[in-house]
Amino acid sequence: MAYKEEKLEMFENRLTKVFKHKKKLATKQHVSCWRVYDHDIPEFPVCIELYGDKVYIAEYLRRHGMTDEEHNQWLDDLLAVVIKILAVDINNIYLKQRRKMDHRNQQYEKVDCVKEFFEVEENGMKFRINLDDYLDTGLFLDHRITRKMVMDQCKDFSVLNLFCYTGSFSVYAAIGGANRVVSVDMSNTYISWAEENFKTNGLINENKYSFLREDVIQYLDKYSGPKFDIIVVDPPTFSNSKKMKDFFDVQQHHISLINNCIKMLNDGGTIYFSTNLTTFLIDKEAIHSTNIKDITKQTTPFDFEGKLQRWCYKIVKD
Repeated sequence: MAYKEEKLEMFENRLTKVFKHKKKLATKQHVSCWRVYDHDIPEFPVCIELYGDKVYIAEYLRRHGMTDEEHNQWLDDLLAVVIKILAVDINNIYLKQRRKMDHRNQQYEKVDCVKEFFEVEENGMKFRINLDDYLDTGLFLDHRITRKMVMDQCKDFSVLNLFCYTGSFSVYAAIGGANRVVSVDMSNTYISWAEENFKTNGLINENKYSFLREDVIQYLDKYSGPKFDIIVVDPPTFSNSKKMKDFFDVQQHHISLINNCIKMLNDGGTIYFSTNLTTFLIDKEAIHSTNIKDITKQTTPFDFEGKLQRWCYKIVKD
């Protein structure tokens, strides 16, 4: 067997195995959006996710050494395997190339706009998804469990969602019975998207739900309103966006960020802090709380086991 055919067969066998296993778990847990495959085989550096009947394939940028013609053939072979194993229509496959983010990039990068949105469900809630216009889809699947934790804890509580992106945590909090939900992000696009997610779930109450287009760091510095019971903080790894007052580095600035959040908490309040920086080290000694728990493993969904590249912490105000 030729080398190329051997590697393609390896990919097919691997995809068959993981799809069969994870599909059983997804069905058992009533999950319709989940990650199938993530760079399991070096020669096939892609991420494959299911969003209902849609398949999202993100190719990681790497030096593959192929000509354009060879790369196109490689993609055709990969797609043929995906169509076969996942039994999906080619028209329901969305292919994207992901680029490695660095200090010069923002957390979410825009690509050529098509503006095609569709709805998916998660734990009975609806979310608007876009598989064309952004490198991320609008719903971070790896926080599925964390969102449910917030939902189960927030009844009659006030919730602040910082760097809220498309507001999925906020939707969970609102459905969970929070008496106040504030969502903050510096992107007009994502604040609007979050508002649409609320409308999609029939959540329309200007007295309880607010959406603020602001630099989170400046918002924390100037905030003087009522305190919160739960704060969700999922900042970018790096950002030097012109919309932000200062350059942000999560490793360098997480201490001041978390301590400022602690000031905004009621006694006994909780912060859920997350970061995608794989080399991240939390400085517990400098944080103004003696109750800091690493809940990364606890919040890792079945489809990210052994593949998760983020940290998650639960910090309680003493």
